[in-house]
Amino acid sequence: MWAKLSRAILQNRIPLLIFFLVITIFMAWNGKNLKLSYAGSKILPLTDSVFIKYNSFKKQFGEDGSVMVLGISDSSIYQKQNYTKWVQLTHEIQQLKGIKGVLSIGKLFELQKDTINQKFVVSSIPATPVRNDAEMDSLKNKILGMPFYDGLLFNRTSGATLMAITFDSKILNSVARNPILKEIEAKAKTFQQSTKIDVHLSGLPFIRTATSALVSKEFVLFLGLSILVSALILLIFFRNFYAVFFPILVVIMGVVWSLGTLVLLGYEITILTGLVPPLIVIIGIPNSILLLNKYHNELKKHGDQQKALSITIERIAITTLIANVTAAIGFGVLYFTGSELLMQFGGVAALNVMFTWLMCLCLIPIIFSYLPLPKGKANTPHVPNFLDHLLAKTDILVQQKSILIYVITFILTAVSFIGIYKININGYVVDDLPKSSQILTDLKFFEKNFEGILPLEISVDTRKKNGVLSISTLNKIDRMERMIAAYPEFSRSISLNTGLKYASQAFYNGDSAFYRLPTNIEKNFILAYAANSGKGNGNMLTNFVDKDKQTARVSFQMADVGSKRLDELLLELKPRIDSILSPKRFNVELTGSSIIFSKGTDYLLEHLFESIGLAIILISLLRLAQFKSLGIMFVSLLPNIVPLVITAGLMGFFHIPLKPSTILIFTIAFGLASDQTIYFLTRYQQELTLTNYPVNKVVSDTIRETGVSMTHIALILFFGFGIFTASTFGGTVVLGLLLSITLLVALVFNLTLLPALMLWLDKKKMRKLIPAEEAARNEENLDDH
Repeated sequence: MWAKLSRAILQNRIPLLIFFLVITIFMAWNGKNLKLSYAGSKILPLTDSVFIKYNSFKKQFGEDGSVMVLGISDSSIYQKQNYTKWVQLTHEIQQLKGIKGVLSIGKLFELQKDTINQKFVVSSIPATPVRNDAEMDSLKNKILGMPFYDGLLFNRTSGATLMAITFDSKILNSVARNPILKEIEAKAKTFQQSTKIDVHLSGLPFIRTATSALVSKEFVLFLGLSILVSALILLIFFRNFYAVFFPILVVIMGVVWSLGTLVLLGYEITILTGLVPPLIVIIGIPNSILLLNKYHNELKKHGDQQKALSITIERIAITTLIANVTAAIGFGVLYFTGSELLMQFGGVAALNVMFTWLMCLCLIPIIFSYLPLPKGKANTPHVPNFLDHLLAKTDILVQQKSILIYVITFILTAVSFIGIYKININGYVVDDLPKSSQILTDLKFFEKNFEGILPLEISVDTRKKNGVLSISTLNKIDRMERMIAAYPEFSRSISLNTGLKYASQAFYNGDSAFYRLPTNIEKNFILAYAANSGKGNGNMLTNFVDKDKQTARVSFQMADVGSKRLDELLLELKPRIDSILSPKRFNVELTGSSIIFSKGTDYLLEHLFESIGLAIILISLLRLAQFKSLGIMFVSLLPNIVPLVITAGLMGFFHIPLKPSTILIFTIAFGLASDQTIYFLTRYQQELTLTNYPVNKVVSDTIRETGVSMTHIALILFFGFGIFTASTFGGTVVLGLLLSITLLVALVFNLTLLPALMLWLDKKKMRKLIPAEEAARNEENLDDH
């Protein structure tokens, strides 16, 4: 089969070159339409009950993460000149296309009672420009005397104030919000420069856009670094321009295919899919190294280029096929998590790992068939180097001290389990950003002064029409609101109740003593006034009650406390809410972007073990099909699993939490570590089958010969994944660092533990010897990696 494939490739060089060139042009044409994702990460599957409830809430009440905030903490804001500029900034932002509304102490609304028409009239504060310091002092006292805005727009204790900017939902999750945010930033900077008052920017639209901008920059950075690192390693290994340029050219074609695949599947660049192109470079280059190593080795034997290329394809095809399939499995199992974010990343990565393998297998031999023979490669003896001596010592260790290998493996595994016990499962919305990030600094400002900016939404279904207008129900909801707001992690609420309290105050001519829920007698008057006040901010029934007045909405903002703490809070709040709003009469749902993120972290962890389990099963079945030995299948898993255990232990000891960005390490590392096992076992099985050598001789030859390619590939992967440590995102840094360490550890175990286990497995087996003449012929045909 492989001999036929080899002939087919070399006999159809021109058609294959044209085919790959045409497909690459087609992929490049599509790839130019690739876009950045501006929506939040869709970790939970669409069928998840939590995600369904969240979408149902948004359909009923609108988007919960549509507000950007500007915050300041400076008493000089109430000086006439600075306040006027804050008012001007508020109005300028309000005029921007795509902004639905702006609320700040420079643009408030005040309810006033119109007794003639029996409605509330909405008037602006300030009604006219402030003319002098006396008017400013009067206005300041009026604003600070409005309890409705205390904790919402200003913090009476700290003196901080914010501007809430609501985006139009039509442009919220699109590229159209970028120029708007840039204008807001520019105007805020101008205000800051003219007043010397520091302005803090935050809110989900701002955080997501800033993060997307970083993803865009790192996409280019990592792609460039991966190509540079790969080129340097190829240059060190082969010291030949052609052996550097053309493998890099082929993997760049693989990158183009990956970009085209993203567009054809309707995906966008996210923090994960942005890693696919550099991954294709890192994983694709080892294919070229194996092909070129074999090609050069064959040339050393006989100097016949055509024969060397033919044998190279024939012998390397099966090894690289299985190795790339195992790598693809490591990515592909993520597709079965059901998480859209991981499905896109895993699916595209798996497909393009195989596409790139096919391109390397076909194009590298075809290209080198047109190139002159490498200088000094034909019929030249091999001079042992440092790596050869190191592998020779490794062989001695395996042959003579296998018990020591087992003991060390056991000790490392046991210690690692102690570390695993210490692993913290926790994820933050912005914890992947560096501590020095301005985004994080500004977020802390809002957490300190306004308890955060992450939405927590509660819907209270009374299960009957007009049920929310019952005074007893309103009082119960008010008790729930006060109970939740008492937690330091949550802000004060915004709801129908807070609106009715403000309406009650307005009904009594603005007397703040009446900022409370109306009594049963007052309710009908106040609700009638509110219902007659028209749409928008003046109608308290518009934004916080459904059309049947059956379900009420209660909105909180909260700090980025992490998924672990949020889970604890939700667990604690549920019985307390049920004690106030009995589940027999009310259906209370907690949702919002904060909960979606927390549940997403829990979901990924839950499916981590399923993904690893599936990867182990699929790769084990692949080994069973290749080697047809249950013994080999089982013992070959240990050199792949032990490095994962050690990595998990390191995470525990170094306080690296399990979160969405670090959970990926294990399935990816297992697939790539399995490649090294395949390289070793393929050569081992070939020599075991084709010679009459004893097992210890076969193991020795495999370590000394295949270990060279295994080490080269491991170094490429180590330095390749090492480039991710240059990321701005902490999760990406940890991903690259731990993957690099895991693959080096896997190399060590595949060159020590695996051969020791093969010796143990075959120690009592009797081998059927073949004639020496046939063994000699077979040895010549061995795949010298």
